[in-house]
Amino acid sequence: MPAVRFENIGKTYSSPRGELRALDGVSFDIEQGEFFGLLGPNGAGKTTLISVLAGLTRATSGHARVMGHDVVSDPAGARRALGVVPQELVFDPFFSVRETLVIQSGYFGVKGNGAWIDELLENLGLADKAKANMRQLSGGMKRRVLVAQALVHRPPVIVLDEPTAGVDVELRQTLWQFIGRLNREGHTVLLTTHYLEEAEALCSRIAMLKKGRVVALDRTANLLAGTAHTMLRFKTDDALPSTLAPLARVTGRIVQLKAHDAAEVEAHLATLRQAAVRVEDLEIGRADLEDVFLEIMGTQPA
Repeated sequence: MPAVRFENIGKTYSSPRGELRALDGVSFDIEQGEFFGLLGPNGAGKTTLISVLAGLTRATSGHARVMGHDVVSDPAGARRALGVVPQELVFDPFFSVRETLVIQSGYFGVKGNGAWIDELLENLGLADKAKANMRQLSGGMKRRVLVAQALVHRPPVIVLDEPTAGVDVELRQTLWQFIGRLNREGHTVLLTTHYLEEAEALCSRIAMLKKGRVVALDRTANLLAGTAHTMLRFKTDDALPSTLAPLARVTGRIVQLKAHDAAEVEAHLATLRQAAVRVEDLEIGRADLEDVFLEIMGTQPA
């Protein structure tokens, strides 16, 4: 039995302009114990798919199951098996951190789990904030409480929807260490993130969505191996020559150029030299997940 199963999920919204299809026949399984990545550009349907799984949105067609529980016909069973960390910072301003976790436990009928709450507070760096009111916390601390809320009933499946968006490096390290431990202990993790280096480092398998459809689904290593080219990376303050500019991906001072073999690397370097482009911190390495993602999103039909 897979931990999560999506069967031909479709979701259509009505609007004055007509119907908007947010999901179009999405089907895949996530096995128990997997660390699975769900990637896609804004508007691809990631959050809608998670909302269907969490029972917050009803699919127009298809079925979603969590640990065998259908999210429509057995919503209580599906919800008990699932812990969701949402993108939005949603909290009750009238309770302390510990009170929030105790109340969340009550929603699932969990009693006497003070030791587990203490462990969550310690592992997520919240122990010294246990008595603080939620209104007093910074955005990063509120994000930690959301993670603790999702885990308070020890769900076998954990969904992290952009959990590190806008948070500091310390929280990222704390979160991934703890989530990594839970995954090693058998918990299934579904992650959506725009930080593709996180997905590459953490996820054993990845699905990519574009306009509500799955356009790639494979092991992370296979996705990376399927991109044969290398990348030429360097920094410069100079304008690139017209022959290279359309081929480059530029982020601030950092330039990345695709090269299929050593001859193409040398040709790019020769072009830069001839144009008197000053190059700093030159690196030549394999394509990373960001390169694969951009290639797939660029080549798949809209």
